[in-house]
Amino acid sequence: MTEIPDTDPLPAESCARRRPGAIYMLPVIVLLAVGVLVGCSQEKKDTIEEVDPGEFPTMRTLNVSTLVSDSGYTRYHITAPSWLMFDEAREPYWSFPEGLDMERYDDNREVEATFRSDSAVYFNAKRLWRFDGNVRMRNTGGDRFAVEQLFWDQQNGKVYSDSFIQIERIDRTIEGVGFESNEQMTEYSILDVQAILPTPERRDSTARRTSQLHSADSARSDSASAPVTSPASRQQNTGEP
Repeated sequence: MTEIPDTDPLPAESCARRRPGAIYMLPVIVLLAVGVLVGCSQEKKDTIEEVDPGEFPTMRTLNVSTLVSDSGYTRYHITAPSWLMFDEAREPYWSFPEGLDMERYDDNREVEATFRSDSAVYFNAKRLWRFDGNVRMRNTGGDRFAVEQLFWDQQNGKVYSDSFIQIERIDRTIEGVGFESNEQMTEYSILDVQAILPTPERRDSTARRTSQLHSADSARSDSASAPVTSPASRQQNTGEP
């Protein structure tokens, strides 16, 4: 609130004698100014009282980039364009309106799993995450998940969704509605399976690798049928499948 100074706003006495009109005009201007200031201050005060704490954040952080460690190892790298905290809301929560990205590292700090979503909300009291819009994941086994909305219940250690989900595995793609999983996304199930389809790209790459293995096996078989010059190499060749 703007404080009104106690000093006399009127000009000096000599000036007042030279300009009599100023004696009458300045008090009017001052009164008008005081009225405007009081009116603005009152209006601003009323506006502040009517603010919904659930709509205005208590803290805003931009370009978030943080590392999370566990047992002395760096396990996660989390990035987000903006992080809004609503600690004064009726139900306190954090908001990541511009998306959230996360990478999980192994002991050698190699990326073994990834996660991203267009937006995210974390409800502090419930320890519940809600991810919305184009949620994409890849677990440590290479399975890839695509869903429009996903929940992560940290209290109960589970991940679930009521939306349509697509899971791309090494040999097939599974589609359905409703999903439940552990936190690591390694043990999961689709509640209503609607389709099981082959995954052409992965199937072809798997076929190529299988063909290469068969070719290598054939080459080893041919070498096994040739004369062997040492017992060690003979044992190695005959031990091949």
